[in-house]
Amino acid sequence: MIRFRILKALLRKEMRLMMHNPLIPRIIIMMPVVVMLVMPLVANLDVKNVNVTVVDNDHSQLSRRIISDIGAAESLSVEAVCNTHEEAMLTVEDGKSDVILTIPVDYSAKLVSGMIPVDVEANGVNATKGMLGAQYVVQSVTATLRQWMEEDGMSIPQPEISVINRYNPTLNFRNYMIPALMVVLLIIICGFLPALNLVSEKESGTIEAMNVTPVSRMTFVLSKLIPFWIVGLLVVTVGMLIGWLVYGLVPQGSIAAIYLAAVLFSLVMSGLGVSIANQSSTMLQSIFVMFAFIIIFQLMSGLFTPIRSMPDWAQCITYAIPPRYFIEIMRSIYLKGTSVGELWQQYLILMGFAVFFSSVAAITYRKQS
Repeated sequence: MIRFRILKALLRKEMRLMMHNPLIPRIIIMMPVVVMLVMPLVANLDVKNVNVTVVDNDHSQLSRRIISDIGAAESLSVEAVCNTHEEAMLTVEDGKSDVILTIPVDYSAKLVSGMIPVDVEANGVNATKGMLGAQYVVQSVTATLRQWMEEDGMSIPQPEISVINRYNPTLNFRNYMIPALMVVLLIIICGFLPALNLVSEKESGTIEAMNVTPVSRMTFVLSKLIPFWIVGLLVVTVGMLIGWLVYGLVPQGSIAAIYLAAVLFSLVMSGLGVSIANQSSTMLQSIFVMFAFIIIFQLMSGLFTPIRSMPDWAQCITYAIPPRYFIEIMRSIYLKGTSVGELWQQYLILMGFAVFFSSVAAITYRKQS
């Protein structure tokens, strides 16, 4: 049974402990600011600055124009112009070049006769950059050849293709990551801090005074969880403000829907943190166990790697990963403007996780006689 007068007194005590702890207020304030300012710039899968090595066997006006156009492209730069393929391979082996473009001998003459062979080799160590970089080079060379042939009076049929990028018109990976970074903040702050807070009381012995009181387990656990629900709302607010003021990204959907999801997910992570703390006798134990969960959550929730690109067995496991649903909610509301009614399944599953972990936290807390 929950006695609200006792709960209010315990909450007042928890807030005072948090405010007098020199570390927790700094983490709550500084961590969201640093993560939201730095991580969108660092955790970026946009492919830029592709270095191209050109093997020019033609030495014609056309080959020089191809090289010049590649150097002028926004995402491409000419690393070197070599005379042999062996020299070009050295730049790839040294990590200086991502793509090799080989222009054959008598390329201009073959182009006039209708033969336009071209060799593009990508550095597959970084598969994403190599693949997209090769496509960029092909597009640049194709555009140069089309312009060259049109200037010579050769007509080239232009396919009528209209491309529209929905929800993220600029295809900026930063817009994709900013909503998910708020998930990382809630995982760390609302998961780690309650666990460390409870274990620190065990190590200092202050929890023994609580164990001999008539306070119920649920009341005690709620006094540990509620402050971090408030912290979770503060973290999301700071994240949204930085996303708006610094990156110009605002939610397309309801802000209230974001706060609702944040409350549910804060419940999940704080309940998990307290459950781990209940089974840990030292702070080091809780840190290691919590860190293992955080690694799994970040790698398998679709934060950095799309879930659909995972093996089938891994995709099945992700259904048991709570951050998966919060990430889906955040990205859908931010980029698509999806409503709560359309995301009712994700909200319902998050609520189920919240009830489960909060119940486990209350059940596993043992009062010592």
